[in-house]
Amino acid sequence: MKIFYTFLIIIFTVSCGPSVPQRKIREDEIRKRECYLVRGACKTECNSWEYIYNYCDNEPCCVIREYQKPAKRKATENSRKLVNYSSSAL
Repeated sequence: MKIFYTFLIIIFTVSCGPSVPQRKIREDEIRKRECYLVRGACKTECNSWEYIYNYCDNEPCCVIREYQKPAKRKATENSRKLVNYSSSAL
């Protein structure tokens, strides 16, 4: 009979472990922390200059894109060479 009670106690303690909602809450907290580490914010929707990093619970984590200046063209590409077509140059 002692073995039966011991078996019931083991089954009861295993079945009362962490439930699924507690794990989900912990995962959501980890995602929010990751979002703040990349300087993001959990919002309902992201703007056009932001990108979605991951999802905090049901909301996206919006991170601002880094501004990149447009590449400058070299002056020699667009300028024309001055050519002297006079007869004295020949």
